[in-house]
Amino acid sequence: MKIQQYYLACLSHASYMITDEKSKTAAVVDPQRDIDQYLADAKAGGYTIKHVFLTHFHADFIAGHIELRDKAGATIHLGNRAQAEFACVHMKEGDTVEFGDVRLEILETPGHTPEGISILVYDLATSSTTPLAVLTGDTLFIGDVGRPDLLASIGVTADELADMLYDSITEKLVKLPEATLVYPAHGAGSMCGKSLSKETVSTIGEQKKFNYALQPMSRAAFKKIVTADQPEAPEYFVHDAILNRQERASLAESMATSFKGLTLADVLSLQASGAQILDVRDGLDFEGGHLKGALNIALNGKYATWAGSMLSRDRPIVVIAEEGGEEEAVMRLGRIGFDNVGGYLTGGMSALSNRDDLVERTPRITAPALAEWLSGTRRDIGHAPTVVDVRSEAEYAGGHIAGSSNIPLTHLAARFGEIPADRPVAVHCEGGYRSAIAASLLQQLGRQDVHDLVGGYKAWLTTSLPASSSSPLADGEPTTLHPGTP
Repeated sequence: MKIQQYYLACLSHASYMITDEKSKTAAVVDPQRDIDQYLADAKAGGYTIKHVFLTHFHADFIAGHIELRDKAGATIHLGNRAQAEFACVHMKEGDTVEFGDVRLEILETPGHTPEGISILVYDLATSSTTPLAVLTGDTLFIGDVGRPDLLASIGVTADELADMLYDSITEKLVKLPEATLVYPAHGAGSMCGKSLSKETVSTIGEQKKFNYALQPMSRAAFKKIVTADQPEAPEYFVHDAILNRQERASLAESMATSFKGLTLADVLSLQASGAQILDVRDGLDFEGGHLKGALNIALNGKYATWAGSMLSRDRPIVVIAEEGGEEEAVMRLGRIGFDNVGGYLTGGMSALSNRDDLVERTPRITAPALAEWLSGTRRDIGHAPTVVDVRSEAEYAGGHIAGSSNIPLTHLAARFGEIPADRPVAVHCEGGYRSAIAASLLQQLGRQDVHDLVGGYKAWLTTSLPASSSSPLADGEPTTLHPGTP
């Protein structure tokens, strides 16, 4: 038997295919919505995908259980407490599925969600009593546990979920043999926890040593530590968690209607009627010239997560991409359930080659140039700008440009009125990805004097320019930090 991990970096998501050579049977756990890789690998190995498991109703992506049911004829398996619109097999504690030398046994491990399960994997050719691995979904991560505050269900509070999580960890998972391999559903970068490791596999023994949430502690202490300092979850999470419970269109059906070329006239007409223009090119290319009113979320970063955070599901989306990148842009929106794509601009920006009246640019500024401007030594370019830091509050507290204002990117539209209208604006994040989004949003909202700091806060520090920390000194004044300061 074999456990194959598929890691989707842009969503920090891990899925698995468990195959058995004897029966030529496969089971897929927590699949992504685009399932071609599972089908291709199964075909190459001569396996039939007969089972698909969801460890819980995921919030950060749309799972591919419907697609595997429709394409491969797989039976969908869910936890006993899962309530779904589609036909499925509900599995309770101790229930098993066996094929050849593989046994999959259910542990009910609620806490991140009420219906959460973990799956013990036995290689029966080696042992029928000692599990080889446990697929923990979002209950146990490498270095962390699933947050209980993310999606408290109707009738179940975050506090009750934290109680469930404590029991799932202390009464079940930590009692497994220490050599048991741990395969979670997410890694570093996921908002389903706060301290996830970049590693994608571990053991129960390693986690008992190094995972902060698995150290011996009281129930009250556990609940306090696992709910503290959790990142803000995107609004689309609730939508996806609900959609994963529902009978819905497959990704192929969605792509059949959303992946279509549009003329510039079509795009302008859709924009005038309220469509969202999404430019997925790199920030540098976008800022060199883009369709007025477009929002930039580049494909080369956490595209799906930021698209889900910044776009509306209730209005059509029109994609502008480098030629050849349109299908990926639309498909990756489908991964998070954004099936409201109206099409893409045929030819990309080349369609605007003779329409300078429709093109807007975003000035970029280096860290030394911004420092000069802020110091007043660059009077030739006007009043010093308002510096808006669009990182999270925690990032800002750890160090920031002195005098800057902190408006996290997801709050920028709502707090737009806080930015003085009589001064230029310079926006930045940590490295430049989020600030390109922010600059495009500010221009979309009507600001014409927006500058994007090249390289973000990292560039500011690398250039040895001073920064402030929100950590107060004894007299209450902010401390000034320089590169290399601990």
